[in-house]
Amino acid sequence: MPTMAFAIGHISGCHLNPAVSVGLWACGRFPGKQVVPYIIAQALGAIVAGGILFLIASGKAGFDVSAGFASNGFGEHSPGGYSLLAALITEIVMTMMFLVVILGATDKRAPQGFAPIAIGLRLTLIHLISIPVTNTSVNPARSSGVAVFAGGWALAQLWLFWIAPIVGGTLGAAIYRFIGSTKD
Repeated sequence: MPTMAFAIGHISGCHLNPAVSVGLWACGRFPGKQVVPYIIAQALGAIVAGGILFLIASGKAGFDVSAGFASNGFGEHSPGGYSLLAALITEIVMTMMFLVVILGATDKRAPQGFAPIAIGLRLTLIHLISIPVTNTSVNPARSSGVAVFAGGWALAQLWLFWIAPIVGGTLGAAIYRFIGSTKD
């Protein structure tokens, strides 16, 4: 993520995540008319990436997509056996905090040039915390890209990995609007 932010941040804002695009819109930093086209592009890009990963992984003897293919899950499909509620809370809170960092690091009042580092470090921490719970989503496109190939349970549980990050992104935007506002 940090390298991509340096590589394409100046071109597209490095919008690779529907929850981030929705959060930026909710904070007034992204035009509403671009949200749906961005989400479509993000989802399609993730499915193409999932397909490339599938082609690579299936080139190894013994590969079994039914093992989950890094799909996000809860209950028996959570790496640590966490419940639906635990997964929901984890994904909302992790995405919410991700948006607070993204919005703070990219605020015009923040030191310039460090946003990709702050964002990348936050994303690393998010993964360390939430991989055992859900296999870490915080990005509905990422979740969709592998679920399409895993099928079955991964597609059946995908709804949570769209709803929770988008709710979290929206909450993160609301929090940042409150704490980041200037009242001169």
